[in-house]
Amino acid sequence: MVKFLKRLKSRGNPKSFSRRDNTHFQEKNIEDSLLDADLSKNIAKLQELFRQAPDLVIRRFPMTVDGLEAALVYLFGLTDKQLIQSHVLTPLMDSGRDANTELPIPLGHIEIINTWSQIENAILGGDSVLLIHGQTTAHQLDTKGWPQRNIEDTRNEISLKGAHQAFVETGSLNVALLRRYIPHRELVLQETTIGMRGKTRISIVYLKDVASEDVLKELETRIENIMVDAVISAGELIEFIEDNPYSPFPQFILTERPDVAVSHILQGRFVVVVDHSPNVLIAPTNFISFFQGVDDYGTRWLVASSIRILRFVAFMIALFLPASYVAFISFNFEVIPVELFLSIAESRTRVPFSPVMEALLMEMTLEMMREGALRLPTPIGQTVGIVGGIIIGQAAVQAGIVSNIMIIVVAVTAIASFIIPNYDMGAAVRLLRFPMMISAALFGIVGLVIGWMTLVAHLISLESLGTPYGTPLAPFRFADMKDAFVRFPLWTMKSRPKGTGAAPSIRQGQNHNKR
Repeated sequence: MVKFLKRLKSRGNPKSFSRRDNTHFQEKNIEDSLLDADLSKNIAKLQELFRQAPDLVIRRFPMTVDGLEAALVYLFGLTDKQLIQSHVLTPLMDSGRDANTELPIPLGHIEIINTWSQIENAILGGDSVLLIHGQTTAHQLDTKGWPQRNIEDTRNEISLKGAHQAFVETGSLNVALLRRYIPHRELVLQETTIGMRGKTRISIVYLKDVASEDVLKELETRIENIMVDAVISAGELIEFIEDNPYSPFPQFILTERPDVAVSHILQGRFVVVVDHSPNVLIAPTNFISFFQGVDDYGTRWLVASSIRILRFVAFMIALFLPASYVAFISFNFEVIPVELFLSIAESRTRVPFSPVMEALLMEMTLEMMREGALRLPTPIGQTVGIVGGIIIGQAAVQAGIVSNIMIIVVAVTAIASFIIPNYDMGAAVRLLRFPMMISAALFGIVGLVIGWMTLVAHLISLESLGTPYGTPLAPFRFADMKDAFVRFPLWTMKSRPKGTGAAPSIRQGQNHNKR
Protein backbone atom coordinates (compact mmCIF):
# COMPACT_ATOMS: atom_id res chain seq x y z
CA MET A 1 0.00 0.00 0.00
CA VAL A 2 2.81 2.40 0.89
CA LYS A 3 4.60 1.55 -2.34
CA PHE A 4 1.44 2.24 -4.33
CA LEU A 5 0.94 5.63 -2.68
CA LYS A 6 4.55 6.63 -3.40
CA ARG A 7 4.11 5.63 -7.01
CA LEU A 8 0.88 7.58 -7.29
CA LYS A 9 2.50 10.64 -5.74
CA SER A 10 5.45 10.50 -8.15
CA ARG A 11 3.06 10.31 -11.10
CA GLY A 12 1.14 13.33 -9.91
CA ASN A 13 4.20 15.47 -9.18
CA PRO A 14 4.86 17.74 -12.16
CA LYS A 15 8.54 17.96 -11.26
CA SER A 16 8.97 14.22 -11.85
CA PHE A 17 8.41 14.42 -15.60
CA SER A 18 11.47 14.46 -17.82
CA ARG A 19 11.86 14.55 -21.56
CA ARG A 20 14.82 12.18 -21.34
CA ASP A 21 13.27 9.69 -18.93
CA ASN A 22 9.78 9.57 -20.45
CA THR A 23 9.50 6.80 -23.03
CA HIS A 24 5.72 6.47 -23.14
CA PHE A 25 5.19 9.45 -25.44
CA GLN A 26 6.94 9.06 -28.76
CA GLU A 27 6.15 11.04 -31.85
CA LYS A 28 6.03 9.30 -35.16
CA ASN A 29 9.36 9.73 -36.83
CA ILE A 30 9.09 12.48 -39.39
CA GLU A 31 11.74 12.50 -42.08
CA ASP A 32 13.93 15.46 -41.30
CA SER A 33 15.70 15.28 -44.64
CA LEU A 34 16.14 18.24 -46.94
CA LEU A 35 13.87 19.08 -49.82
CA ASP A 36 14.53 17.82 -53.30
CA ALA A 37 15.27 20.21 -56.14
CA ASP A 38 12.56 18.55 -58.23
CA LEU A 39 9.19 20.19 -57.55
CA SER A 40 7.22 17.10 -58.65
CA LYS A 41 9.03 14.90 -56.12
CA ASN A 42 8.38 17.43 -53.35
CA ILE A 43 4.67 17.54 -54.20
CA ALA A 44 4.51 13.75 -54.21
CA LYS A 45 6.14 13.73 -50.78
CA LEU A 46 3.59 16.26 -49.50
CA GLN A 47 0.71 14.19 -50.84
CA GLU A 48 2.13 11.19 -49.02
CA LEU A 49 2.52 13.09 -45.73
CA PHE A 50 -1.01 14.55 -45.94
CA ARG A 51 -2.71 11.59 -47.61
CA GLN A 52 -5.52 11.74 -45.04
CA ALA A 53 -6.04 15.51 -45.30
CA PRO A 54 -8.62 16.23 -48.03
CA ASP A 55 -8.46 19.95 -47.17
CA LEU A 56 -4.83 20.20 -48.35
CA VAL A 57 -4.54 22.62 -51.28
CA ILE A 58 -1.60 22.40 -53.73
CA ARG A 59 -1.67 25.25 -56.25
CA ARG A 60 0.87 24.88 -59.05
CA PHE A 61 1.56 27.87 -61.30
CA PRO A 62 4.30 29.42 -63.46
CA MET A 63 5.91 32.31 -61.63
CA THR A 64 8.37 33.72 -64.21
CA VAL A 65 8.39 34.59 -67.90
CA ASP A 66 10.55 31.56 -68.73
CA GLY A 67 8.02 29.19 -67.18
CA LEU A 68 9.69 28.45 -63.84
CA GLU A 69 7.09 26.43 -61.95
CA ALA A 70 6.19 26.84 -58.29
CA ALA A 71 3.58 25.45 -55.89
CA LEU A 72 1.76 27.03 -52.99
CA VAL A 73 0.64 24.55 -50.32
CA TYR A 74 -1.77 25.23 -47.45
CA LEU A 75 -4.72 23.84 -45.53
CA PHE A 76 -8.00 25.30 -46.69
CA GLY A 77 -9.61 26.00 -43.32
CA LEU A 78 -6.57 27.47 -41.55
CA THR A 79 -5.57 30.22 -43.97
CA ASP A 80 -6.90 33.57 -45.15
CA LYS A 81 -7.97 32.89 -48.73
CA GLN A 82 -8.32 36.57 -49.61
CA LEU A 83 -4.81 37.26 -48.31
CA ILE A 84 -3.38 34.40 -50.37
CA GLN A 85 -5.09 35.55 -53.52
CA SER A 86 -4.24 39.25 -53.31
CA HIS A 87 -0.83 39.18 -51.57
CA VAL A 88 0.70 35.90 -52.72
CA LEU A 89 -0.71 34.40 -55.91
CA THR A 90 -1.38 37.64 -57.79
CA PRO A 91 2.15 39.11 -57.29
CA LEU A 92 3.86 35.77 -57.99
CA MET A 93 1.95 35.11 -61.22
CA ASP A 94 3.02 38.44 -62.71
CA SER A 95 4.32 37.52 -66.16
CA GLY A 96 6.86 40.35 -66.11
CA ARG A 97 9.14 38.71 -63.55
CA ASP A 98 12.30 36.72 -64.18
CA ALA A 99 14.05 34.10 -62.03
CA ASN A 100 16.63 36.49 -60.56
CA THR A 101 14.26 38.97 -58.96
CA GLU A 102 13.22 38.72 -55.32
CA LEU A 103 9.80 37.46 -54.35
CA PRO A 104 7.31 40.34 -54.58
CA ILE A 105 5.19 39.13 -51.67
CA PRO A 106 3.88 42.00 -49.47
CA LEU A 107 3.67 40.00 -46.24
CA GLY A 108 5.09 40.98 -42.88
CA HIS A 109 6.73 37.64 -42.04
CA ILE A 110 8.47 35.29 -44.47
CA GLU A 111 10.81 32.55 -43.24
CA ILE A 112 13.13 30.23 -45.14
CA ILE A 113 12.74 26.53 -44.22
CA ASN A 114 14.40 23.46 -45.70
CA THR A 115 13.27 20.31 -43.84
CA TRP A 116 10.09 18.28 -44.07
CA SER A 117 9.34 18.58 -40.35
CA GLN A 118 9.42 22.38 -40.67
CA ILE A 119 7.12 22.24 -43.68
CA GLU A 120 4.65 19.99 -41.89
CA ASN A 121 4.57 22.20 -38.79
CA ALA A 122 4.14 25.32 -40.92
CA ILE A 123 1.21 23.91 -42.87
CA LEU A 124 -0.51 22.50 -39.77
CA GLY A 125 0.03 25.86 -38.03
CA GLY A 126 -1.97 27.75 -40.66
CA ASP A 127 0.88 29.13 -42.78
CA SER A 128 1.39 28.64 -46.49
CA VAL A 129 4.52 27.06 -47.96
CA LEU A 130 5.92 28.16 -51.31
CA LEU A 131 7.96 25.52 -53.18
CA ILE A 132 9.99 26.54 -56.24
CA HIS A 133 11.37 24.13 -58.81
CA GLY A 134 15.13 23.87 -58.65
CA GLN A 135 15.44 25.07 -55.04
CA THR A 136 16.05 22.92 -51.97
CA THR A 137 14.53 25.53 -49.65
CA ALA A 138 10.94 26.66 -49.19
CA HIS A 139 9.32 29.91 -48.06
CA GLN A 140 6.97 29.90 -45.06
CA LEU A 141 4.38 32.64 -45.53
CA ASP A 142 2.33 34.07 -42.67
CA THR A 143 -1.21 33.64 -44.03
CA LYS A 144 -3.02 32.39 -40.93
CA GLY A 145 -6.76 32.93 -41.04
CA TRP A 146 -8.61 30.31 -39.02
CA PRO A 147 -12.09 31.03 -37.59
CA GLN A 148 -11.91 33.04 -34.40
CA ARG A 149 -14.17 34.91 -32.00
CA ASN A 150 -14.22 38.68 -31.77
CA ILE A 151 -13.09 40.41 -28.58
CA GLU A 152 -16.19 40.78 -26.42
CA ASP A 153 -17.21 41.52 -22.87
CA THR A 154 -16.36 39.03 -20.15
CA ARG A 155 -18.94 36.35 -19.44
CA ASN A 156 -17.85 34.91 -16.10
CA GLU A 157 -16.00 37.84 -14.50
CA ILE A 158 -18.33 40.81 -14.35
CA SER A 159 -16.64 44.19 -14.73
CA LEU A 160 -18.09 47.11 -12.75
CA LYS A 161 -15.56 49.85 -13.37
CA GLY A 162 -12.89 48.03 -15.38
CA ALA A 163 -12.47 47.36 -19.08
CA HIS A 164 -15.12 45.41 -20.96
CA GLN A 165 -12.73 43.25 -22.94
CA ALA A 166 -12.07 39.55 -22.57
CA PHE A 167 -9.42 37.20 -23.83
CA VAL A 168 -10.22 35.06 -26.87
CA GLU A 169 -9.03 31.67 -28.12
CA THR A 170 -6.16 33.09 -30.19
CA GLY A 171 -2.92 33.48 -28.27
CA SER A 172 -1.48 36.27 -30.44
CA LEU A 173 -4.54 38.46 -29.85
CA ASN A 174 -4.33 37.83 -26.11
CA VAL A 175 -0.69 38.93 -26.08
CA ALA A 176 -1.66 42.04 -28.03
CA LEU A 177 -4.27 42.89 -25.39
CA LEU A 178 -1.57 42.73 -22.73
CA ARG A 179 0.80 44.91 -24.73
CA ARG A 180 -1.91 47.53 -25.11
CA TYR A 181 -1.82 48.05 -21.33
CA ILE A 182 1.98 47.91 -20.95
CA PRO A 183 3.68 49.39 -24.04
CA HIS A 184 7.15 49.01 -22.54
CA ARG A 185 10.31 47.35 -23.87
CA GLU A 186 10.79 45.46 -20.59
CA LEU A 187 7.58 43.51 -21.20
CA VAL A 188 9.09 40.20 -22.30
CA LEU A 189 7.40 37.42 -24.24
CA GLN A 190 8.89 33.90 -24.14
CA GLU A 191 7.30 31.27 -26.34
CA THR A 192 7.48 27.49 -26.35
CA THR A 193 5.43 24.65 -27.78
CA ILE A 194 4.13 21.62 -25.89
CA GLY A 195 2.12 18.61 -27.01
CA MET A 196 3.20 15.54 -28.96
CA ARG A 197 0.20 15.53 -31.30
CA GLY A 198 -1.59 18.82 -30.79
CA LYS A 199 1.11 21.50 -30.86
CA THR A 200 0.04 24.20 -28.39
CA ARG A 201 1.93 27.47 -28.20
CA ILE A 202 2.63 28.66 -24.67
CA SER A 203 3.63 32.29 -24.08
CA ILE A 204 5.07 33.53 -20.79
CA VAL A 205 4.61 37.29 -20.38
CA TYR A 206 6.36 39.27 -17.62
CA LEU A 207 8.36 42.39 -16.84
CA LYS A 208 12.01 41.44 -17.16
CA ASP A 209 13.32 44.08 -14.76
CA VAL A 210 10.69 43.24 -12.14
CA ALA A 211 9.92 39.50 -12.14
CA SER A 212 12.00 36.96 -10.26
CA GLU A 213 14.50 34.99 -12.35
CA ASP A 214 14.32 32.01 -10.00
CA VAL A 215 10.54 31.75 -10.32
CA LEU A 216 10.86 32.11 -14.11
CA LYS A 217 13.34 29.24 -14.33
CA GLU A 218 11.07 27.04 -12.21
CA LEU A 219 8.07 27.85 -14.41
CA GLU A 220 10.01 27.21 -17.62
CA THR A 221 11.35 23.90 -16.31
CA ARG A 222 7.92 22.61 -15.38
CA ILE A 223 6.41 23.58 -18.73
CA GLU A 224 9.27 22.07 -20.72
CA ASN A 225 8.99 18.75 -18.84
CA ILE A 226 5.36 18.23 -19.83
CA MET A 227 4.99 15.14 -22.03
CA VAL A 228 1.41 14.79 -23.21
CA ASP A 229 -0.53 14.39 -26.45
CA ALA A 230 -2.05 17.87 -26.28
CA VAL A 231 -2.93 20.63 -23.83
CA ILE A 232 -6.36 21.97 -24.68
CA SER A 233 -6.83 24.66 -22.07
CA ALA A 234 -5.03 26.61 -19.37
CA GLY A 235 -6.84 24.52 -16.75
CA GLU A 236 -5.15 21.37 -18.06
CA LEU A 237 -1.76 23.10 -17.97
CA ILE A 238 -2.25 23.92 -14.29
CA GLU A 239 -2.54 20.25 -13.34
CA PHE A 240 0.87 19.52 -14.85
CA ILE A 241 2.79 22.37 -13.18
CA GLU A 242 1.15 23.00 -9.80
CA ASP A 243 3.11 22.28 -6.63
CA ASN A 244 0.50 20.21 -4.81
CA PRO A 245 -1.97 18.50 -7.17
CA TYR A 246 -3.83 16.91 -4.23
CA SER A 247 -4.77 20.18 -2.56
CA PRO A 248 -8.36 21.41 -2.96
CA PHE A 249 -7.14 25.01 -3.06
CA PRO A 250 -6.20 26.57 -6.41
CA GLN A 251 -2.52 27.48 -6.67
CA PHE A 252 -2.83 29.53 -9.86
CA ILE A 253 -5.32 32.16 -10.96
CA LEU A 254 -7.30 31.75 -14.16
CA THR A 255 -8.78 34.93 -15.59
CA GLU A 256 -10.40 36.05 -18.82
CA ARG A 257 -9.85 39.76 -18.15
CA PRO A 258 -6.74 41.49 -19.56
CA ASP A 259 -6.81 44.22 -16.89
CA VAL A 260 -6.61 41.57 -14.14
CA ALA A 261 -3.64 39.91 -15.84
CA VAL A 262 -1.86 43.25 -16.31
CA SER A 263 -2.41 44.16 -12.67
CA HIS A 264 -0.59 40.99 -11.61
CA ILE A 265 2.21 41.54 -14.14
CA LEU A 266 2.88 44.94 -12.61
CA GLN A 267 3.15 43.26 -9.22
CA GLY A 268 5.95 41.02 -10.50
CA ARG A 269 3.98 37.91 -11.43
CA PHE A 270 3.96 35.87 -14.64
CA VAL A 271 1.08 35.48 -17.08
CA VAL A 272 1.00 32.29 -19.14
CA VAL A 273 -1.02 32.59 -22.36
CA VAL A 274 -2.17 29.24 -23.74
CA ASP A 275 -3.19 29.24 -27.38
CA HIS A 276 -6.76 27.94 -27.94
CA SER A 277 -7.75 28.97 -24.39
CA PRO A 278 -9.81 32.08 -23.51
CA ASN A 279 -8.23 32.17 -20.05
CA VAL A 280 -4.68 33.01 -19.01
CA LEU A 281 -2.78 31.61 -16.06
CA ILE A 282 -1.30 33.87 -13.38
CA ALA A 283 1.56 32.67 -11.17
CA PRO A 284 2.79 32.67 -8.49
CA THR A 285 -0.20 33.44 -6.28
CA ASN A 286 -1.15 33.40 -2.61
CA PHE A 287 -4.36 32.77 -0.73
CA ILE A 288 -5.19 36.48 -0.35
CA SER A 289 -5.01 37.15 -4.10
CA PHE A 290 -8.12 35.03 -4.74
CA PHE A 291 -10.18 37.55 -2.78
CA GLN A 292 -8.84 40.61 -4.58
CA GLY A 293 -10.61 42.09 -7.59
CA VAL A 294 -9.33 44.59 -10.10
CA ASP A 295 -12.48 46.64 -9.49
CA ASP A 296 -11.25 47.14 -5.91
CA TYR A 297 -8.63 49.56 -7.23
CA GLY A 298 -11.16 51.61 -9.18
CA THR A 299 -13.39 52.09 -6.12
CA ARG A 300 -12.77 54.35 -3.14
CA TRP A 301 -10.51 52.57 -0.70
CA LEU A 302 -12.97 52.61 2.20
CA VAL A 303 -15.68 50.98 0.09
CA ALA A 304 -13.22 48.51 -1.44
CA SER A 305 -11.91 47.56 2.01
CA SER A 306 -15.38 46.91 3.38
CA ILE A 307 -16.25 44.75 0.38
CA ARG A 308 -13.04 42.77 0.75
CA ILE A 309 -13.74 42.15 4.44
CA LEU A 310 -17.21 40.98 3.41
CA ARG A 311 -15.62 38.44 1.08
CA PHE A 312 -13.55 36.92 3.88
CA VAL A 313 -16.60 36.81 6.14
CA ALA A 314 -18.54 35.09 3.33
CA PHE A 315 -15.67 32.59 3.01
CA MET A 316 -16.00 31.66 6.68
CA ILE A 317 -19.79 31.45 6.48
CA ALA A 318 -19.76 29.28 3.35
CA LEU A 319 -17.22 26.95 4.92
CA PHE A 320 -18.46 26.65 8.50
CA LEU A 321 -22.16 27.57 8.73
CA PRO A 322 -23.63 24.12 7.88
CA ALA A 323 -21.00 22.43 10.04
CA SER A 324 -21.75 24.81 12.90
CA TYR A 325 -25.45 24.00 12.61
CA VAL A 326 -24.68 20.29 12.84
CA ALA A 327 -22.30 20.77 15.79
CA PHE A 328 -24.67 22.94 17.81
CA ILE A 329 -27.74 20.76 17.22
CA SER A 330 -26.01 17.41 17.72
CA PHE A 331 -23.48 18.13 20.48
CA ASN A 332 -23.27 21.64 21.86
CA PHE A 333 -26.91 22.67 22.03
CA GLU A 334 -26.28 24.30 25.43
CA VAL A 335 -24.68 27.31 23.71
CA ILE A 336 -27.93 28.07 21.82
CA PRO A 337 -30.30 30.59 23.46
CA VAL A 338 -33.37 28.92 24.94
CA GLU A 339 -35.88 30.74 22.71
CA LEU A 340 -33.96 29.83 19.56
CA PHE A 341 -33.45 26.27 20.75
CA LEU A 342 -37.20 25.83 21.28
CA SER A 343 -37.90 27.20 17.81
CA ILE A 344 -35.38 24.81 16.27
CA ALA A 345 -36.75 21.87 18.26
CA GLU A 346 -40.28 22.67 17.10
CA SER A 347 -39.24 22.82 13.43
CA ARG A 348 -37.45 19.48 13.73
CA THR A 349 -40.30 17.56 15.38
CA ARG A 350 -41.32 15.94 12.04
CA VAL A 351 -37.83 15.52 10.58
CA PRO A 352 -36.85 11.81 10.58
CA PHE A 353 -33.14 12.41 9.82
CA SER A 354 -30.26 13.36 12.03
CA PRO A 355 -28.88 16.91 11.66
CA VAL A 356 -25.85 15.74 9.66
CA MET A 357 -27.99 13.70 7.25
CA GLU A 358 -30.35 16.63 6.90
CA ALA A 359 -27.47 18.98 6.11
CA LEU A 360 -25.80 16.57 3.67
CA LEU A 361 -29.10 15.99 1.86
CA MET A 362 -29.80 19.69 1.37
CA GLU A 363 -26.23 20.54 0.41
CA MET A 364 -26.18 17.75 -2.18
CA THR A 365 -29.49 18.99 -3.56
CA LEU A 366 -28.12 22.53 -3.74
CA GLU A 367 -25.03 21.36 -5.63
CA MET A 368 -27.11 19.38 -8.11
CA MET A 369 -29.33 22.40 -8.75
CA ARG A 370 -26.27 24.61 -9.22
CA GLU A 371 -24.66 22.24 -11.73
CA GLY A 372 -27.94 21.74 -13.55
CA ALA A 373 -28.46 25.48 -13.89
CA LEU A 374 -24.91 25.94 -15.23
CA ARG A 375 -25.42 23.37 -18.00
CA LEU A 376 -28.68 24.90 -19.25
CA PRO A 377 -28.99 28.05 -21.39
CA THR A 378 -28.83 31.21 -19.28
CA PRO A 379 -32.56 32.17 -19.24
CA ILE A 380 -33.66 28.58 -18.58
CA GLY A 381 -30.90 28.02 -16.02
CA GLN A 382 -31.89 31.05 -13.98
CA THR A 383 -35.53 30.00 -14.03
CA VAL A 384 -34.72 26.43 -13.00
CA GLY A 385 -32.48 27.65 -10.18
CA ILE A 386 -35.04 30.05 -8.70
CA VAL A 387 -38.22 28.03 -9.23
CA GLY A 388 -36.56 24.72 -8.39
CA GLY A 389 -35.12 26.10 -5.16
CA ILE A 390 -38.44 27.52 -4.01
CA ILE A 391 -40.46 24.43 -4.93
CA ILE A 392 -38.02 21.87 -3.55
CA GLY A 393 -37.45 23.82 -0.34
CA GLN A 394 -41.12 24.40 0.34
CA ALA A 395 -42.08 20.82 -0.53
CA ALA A 396 -39.29 19.39 1.64
CA VAL A 397 -40.41 21.41 4.65
CA GLN A 398 -44.07 20.48 4.20
CA ALA A 399 -43.17 16.81 3.78
CA GLY A 400 -41.16 16.91 7.00
CA ILE A 401 -37.91 15.90 5.33
CA VAL A 402 -35.98 19.00 6.47
CA SER A 403 -36.60 21.83 8.90
CA ASN A 404 -37.16 25.52 8.23
CA ILE A 405 -33.88 26.38 9.96
CA MET A 406 -31.99 24.03 7.61
CA ILE A 407 -33.47 25.80 4.58
CA ILE A 408 -32.27 29.14 5.97
CA VAL A 409 -28.79 27.74 6.66
CA VAL A 410 -28.49 26.34 3.13
CA ALA A 411 -29.74 29.57 1.54
CA VAL A 412 -27.31 31.75 3.51
CA THR A 413 -24.47 29.35 2.71
CA ALA A 414 -25.27 29.49 -1.00
CA ILE A 415 -25.37 33.29 -1.02
CA ALA A 416 -22.06 33.46 0.86
CA SER A 417 -20.38 31.13 -1.64
CA PHE A 418 -21.49 33.38 -4.51
CA ILE A 419 -19.67 36.35 -2.96
CA ILE A 420 -16.25 34.70 -3.36
CA PRO A 421 -14.96 36.37 -6.56
CA ASN A 422 -12.85 33.45 -7.83
CA TYR A 423 -14.68 30.39 -9.14
CA ASP A 424 -11.91 27.91 -8.30
CA MET A 425 -11.72 29.13 -4.70
CA GLY A 426 -15.51 28.97 -4.42
CA ALA A 427 -15.44 25.39 -5.70
CA ALA A 428 -12.81 24.49 -3.08
CA VAL A 429 -15.02 25.93 -0.35
CA ARG A 430 -18.02 23.93 -1.57
CA LEU A 431 -15.92 20.77 -1.53
CA LEU A 432 -14.48 21.33 1.93
CA ARG A 433 -17.92 22.03 3.36
CA PHE A 434 -18.74 18.30 3.41
CA PRO A 435 -15.75 17.01 5.46
CA MET A 436 -16.35 19.92 7.83
CA MET A 437 -19.93 18.75 8.40
CA ILE A 438 -18.80 15.17 9.00
CA SER A 439 -16.12 16.34 11.45
CA ALA A 440 -18.72 18.44 13.28
CA ALA A 441 -21.10 15.48 13.43
CA LEU A 442 -18.39 13.32 15.01
CA PHE A 443 -16.80 15.75 17.50
CA GLY A 444 -19.00 18.87 17.68
CA ILE A 445 -17.23 22.21 18.16
CA VAL A 446 -13.98 20.30 18.77
CA GLY A 447 -14.35 18.89 15.25
CA LEU A 448 -14.74 22.41 13.86
CA VAL A 449 -11.58 23.52 15.63
CA ILE A 450 -9.68 20.49 14.35
CA GLY A 451 -10.90 21.13 10.82
CA TRP A 452 -9.93 24.81 10.98
CA MET A 453 -6.46 24.04 12.36
CA THR A 454 -5.93 21.42 9.65
CA LEU A 455 -6.88 23.94 6.95
CA VAL A 456 -4.59 26.62 8.36
CA ALA A 457 -1.67 24.17 8.56
CA HIS A 458 -2.34 23.05 5.00
CA LEU A 459 -2.49 26.63 3.68
CA ILE A 460 0.78 27.50 5.42
CA SER A 461 2.52 24.46 3.91
CA LEU A 462 1.33 25.15 0.35
CA GLU A 463 3.53 26.77 -2.28
CA SER A 464 2.92 28.30 -5.68
CA LEU A 465 5.94 27.88 -7.95
CA GLY A 466 8.08 27.60 -4.83
CA THR A 467 6.75 30.81 -3.22
CA PRO A 468 4.76 30.75 0.07
CA TYR A 469 1.01 30.41 -0.45
CA GLY A 470 0.18 31.87 2.96
CA THR A 471 2.02 35.18 2.53
CA PRO A 472 1.67 37.91 3.83
CA LEU A 473 0.49 36.05 6.94
CA ALA A 474 2.90 33.11 6.85
CA PRO A 475 5.59 34.27 6.49
CA PHE A 476 4.35 37.54 7.92
CA ARG A 477 5.17 40.63 5.87
CA PHE A 478 3.83 43.81 7.37
CA ALA A 479 4.32 45.91 4.20
CA ASP A 480 2.13 43.55 2.16
CA MET A 481 -0.73 43.84 4.67
CA LYS A 482 -1.69 47.14 3.04
CA ASP A 483 -3.37 45.13 0.28
CA ALA A 484 -4.54 42.03 2.13
CA PHE A 485 -7.73 42.01 4.21
CA VAL A 486 -8.25 45.72 3.55
CA ARG A 487 -7.02 47.96 0.76
CA PHE A 488 -5.10 51.02 1.80
CA PRO A 489 -5.09 54.08 -0.49
CA LEU A 490 -3.08 53.54 -3.66
CA TRP A 491 -0.61 56.31 -2.81
CA THR A 492 0.43 54.40 0.33
CA MET A 493 1.28 51.16 -1.52
CA LYS A 494 4.69 52.22 -2.82
CA SER A 495 6.27 48.75 -2.78
CA ARG A 496 5.47 45.65 -4.78
CA PRO A 497 4.38 42.55 -2.84
CA LYS A 498 7.44 40.71 -1.56
CA GLY A 499 5.69 37.38 -1.86
CA THR A 500 6.08 37.47 -5.67
CA GLY A 501 9.86 37.77 -5.42
CA ALA A 502 9.81 40.96 -7.50
CA ALA A 503 13.28 42.50 -7.97
CA PRO A 504 12.73 46.26 -7.45
CA SER A 505 10.44 46.90 -4.50
CA ILE A 506 9.56 50.53 -5.32
CA ARG A 507 6.79 51.01 -7.89
CA GLN A 508 5.85 54.63 -7.28
CA GLY A 509 7.29 57.76 -5.73
CA GLN A 510 10.48 59.72 -6.28
CA ASN A 511 12.72 56.64 -6.33
CA HIS A 512 10.68 54.92 -9.02
CA ASN A 513 12.93 53.88 -11.88
CA LYS A 514 11.67 55.56 -15.03
CA ARG A 515 12.92 53.85 -18.14
